[in-house]
This record gives sequence, C-alpha cells and structure tokens, in this order.
Amino acid sequence: MAQDGQHTPIVGKNRLKVAVLISTYNWPEALELVILSLLRQTRMPDEILIADDGSRPETTVLIDHYRKLFTVPVKHAWQEDKGFRKCLILNKAVKLSEADYIIEIDGDIIVNPKFVADHERAARKGYFMQGSRTMLTEAKTKEILQTKQVNFHSLSQGLYSRFNAVRIPLLSMFFKPDPRSSWNVKGCNLAFWRADYIKINGYYNDFEGWGWEDYEFGARLINAGVLKKRLKMAAISYHIFHPWHDRGNFLPNELIYRKTVSDKLTYCPSGYHEV
Repeated sequence: MAQDGQHTPIVGKNRLKVAVLISTYNWPEALELVILSLLRQTRMPDEILIADDGSRPETTVLIDHYRKLFTVPVKHAWQEDKGFRKCLILNKAVKLSEADYIIEIDGDIIVNPKFVADHERAARKGYFMQGSRTMLTEAKTKEILQTKQVNFHSLSQGLYSRFNAVRIPLLSMFFKPDPRSSWNVKGCNLAFWRADYIKINGYYNDFEGWGWEDYEFGARLINAGVLKKRLKMAAISYHIFHPWHDRGNFLPNELIYRKTVSDKLTYCPSGYHEV
C-alpha cells in the first residue's frame, strides 16, 4: 500500500461541514487510488463515508490501513453481497454522516487536490452540483494501478474527455445552471445538502442492478424545488477505466425513473428513512 456565481455563496461564522461519500465494490486497488487522492486535498473533508456494497475483506483491510493516515473520521458502511444494491448502501452510509454538505464520488474516481475546496466554494443553498469527469484510457489505468500515481493535469498522457480536466475556477461561474433537467445526473461527481437528501428520502432502495438510480435521485431533488447547476472547470475528477457493468436490470430501472419524472414525485417509499 502506498503511504502517501451567479448566486450568493454560503458564508457564515462556522465553516461548512463537508463529507466525501464513496461507493465501492470489490476493487480495492482502485479505491486505494481514490483514497490517495483524498489524502492530497488542500481542504480536507470533515469526514469520509465509504459505502461498501459487500466487498471481500481485502477492502476492509485497505480502509483500516488508511484510516490512521487521516485526521478526520473515515466511516465504513458495509452490507452483505446480494447483488448490486448501491442505493441501499449509500443510504446506510449517509445515516452515519454529521456533515452539512455531501460530495458523492464513485470508488473509481481520482480527484484533483482542489476537489473538495472547489465543491465547497461552489455550494449554494437551493442547488445541487453536477461535476464532470475526465476518462483515463485502459493503458493509463493499468499503469497507475501499478505506480499508484494520482497526480494528473489536462495535458497528461492517457486522458480523453480532456476538456473536463481543465481547471479555471474564475471561469466556472459563467457556466449556466441546467436547473430543471435530471438527465445526465451522475453520482460519480455530485454534491448536495444532506438536509435536501433527507427531505426526499435519499436514494430509492428499490433500484437493483446498474443504471438510472442517480437520474431518479436528481429528478426527485428537482421536483422538490432543488435546482441543478453544472460545475465545470472546477472540482476536477478522473475516471479509472473498467469494462461496462452488467445492464440486465437497465429497463426496469429506467421505468422507475420515467415514473418519477412524469408523476413529479418528490419522495420515494423506500429510502434513507427505511434503512
């Protein structure tokens, strides 16, 4: 293991308490790179929440190793492996949180050293923030899994969607909100107020299998009056290459999302409060 805008910003006497929420499943080698990138933050989160959908013991060993290198709590929520139940474990992890604001990433997302600071600076009441990601090539992924190198920039080799790696925070404010569209909401780089998460009952536990759960979550936020804003040229992240997930439950999940949009649902019957 390596050792290593446009709207009034949130201000006040007390600093915002920020959590980073990481979903993971049986890929400790990638999770280690994510953790290494969090250790390099210029603004350390106040807590780290790891939502573990049934990984083998190697992941717990990894988390326990790195926990002592952080000066903030690292909270590990784990559930038995009964297939893809990401929504359920995300809700369980958020139950452990004491933060005001949660930045959600996947367990294959390496983040820029200014990632948490950029998200905190962008936080606005009444909004959730959708960030972007730059994709790593398969060859680059194989390389960094060996070297544990997590330092990238927009000109680094082995990237595509390279524009998403450009960080110019002063220009970030000029990207217009996309306030009422839940299309393309992705949990790989997403930030929201914990109070808003609780208000809509978090993620919908009935989602099983990959796909649409983050779109549906975003739709309920928007239906509840929380608007979406795109965060570009800030909060830079890099997606580690992997083959596509099994999409066997893709259509049933899409139908749940479509119903949430058409019926303007703001609350799910099985979510945060039911875990």
